[in-house]
Amino acid sequence: MQSESREQILKTNLKTTLILIISIVMLSLLLFKNFIFKSTYLLKSFGELSVDPEIAFTNNKPTFLEFYAEWCEVCKEMAPQVADFKDEYEKDINFVFLNVDNQKWAKYINKFAVNGIPQVNLFDKKGNLISTFIGKQDEITIRKSINNLESKEKPYKEIINAEFSKIQKNKNNEVRPRSHG
Repeated sequence: MQSESREQILKTNLKTTLILIISIVMLSLLLFKNFIFKSTYLLKSFGELSVDPEIAFTNNKPTFLEFYAEWCEVCKEMAPQVADFKDEYEKDINFVFLNVDNQKWAKYINKFAVNGIPQVNLFDKKGNLISTFIGKQDEITIRKSINNLESKEKPYKEIINAEFSKIQKNKNNEVRPRSHG
């Protein structure tokens, strides 16, 4: 009899403990969701915050063009840094974000030979390509190039880091003559 009551108490304690743990995890996710999912959220919002590329290349301002994908881990890592650049320079520079999974941007993906992401291209106000960064970059390197966009002498630089994501072929978005994609 005592064994049954002890067993019942253990089961009740186990259920209570399990409910408490689940509650703590759920509450933590709710409270810290912005911190935990910040880079994913930023990456998803880039497309909405983007200046149209046709406007960017004709409005007489330098342009920061980033090719990214929402599944790209390196893109997610760099998203907070890129968002900081946008906040700091958006009055003086166009920020264009093109998702490589969107066939709408195929023309630009081909034009700028994008095969690894993130790829950041920096253009002066006349639309001349000044720098290309492929893969994970440190803040100082990109900031120097952004600050040099207004200088007279602008030799082209391509900086490739081994940490980048290779673009995945997405057959679901292939454009066919009748798809009007």
